[in-house]
Amino acid sequence: MYDTMTLTKTVGALCGSLLVFLLFGWAAESIYHSHGHSEEQAYVIDTGEEEATEVAEAEVPFADLYAAADAGAGERLWRQCSACHKLDGTDGTGPHLNGVVGREKAVVAGYNYSEGMAAQAGDVWSPENLSAFLENPREYTPGTKMTYNGMRDAEDRANLIAYLAATEG
Repeated sequence: MYDTMTLTKTVGALCGSLLVFLLFGWAAESIYHSHGHSEEQAYVIDTGEEEATEVAEAEVPFADLYAAADAGAGERLWRQCSACHKLDGTDGTGPHLNGVVGREKAVVAGYNYSEGMAAQAGDVWSPENLSAFLENPREYTPGTKMTYNGMRDAEDRANLIAYLAATEG
């Protein structure tokens, strides 16, 4: 019933069909998708939506965030910091942070500061300076020993700094 020739024709027909489907798929992909070409549209309809998002993304000054900060929320954020810092006047991997808000930089006796931090001695850890440091420690103080990647949310930074200020006494 089936001889070698019939089997060969059947397999050839299946392979040919797959080849046709692959070629059609490739052609459709090249027609409907641009590879390496600009994704610009031919025309744009202005809906006013971009203006609304720009207004919503306006930055709130850090002083306003700090004034409305929640020290209780900052206490929960402190847990990340407590792996290296302490609030009891003793140093851990990092210097102790009790009294840090308003304290001069690089003045904890006995702590070996990095060159980048030691160069900032004489400057004060204001809430704004602490916020900038916590946002991106390596950018604020190149060469810092602090391995923390940073806290991107400004409200979280304000809450943490409020907690540190509340625990100074």
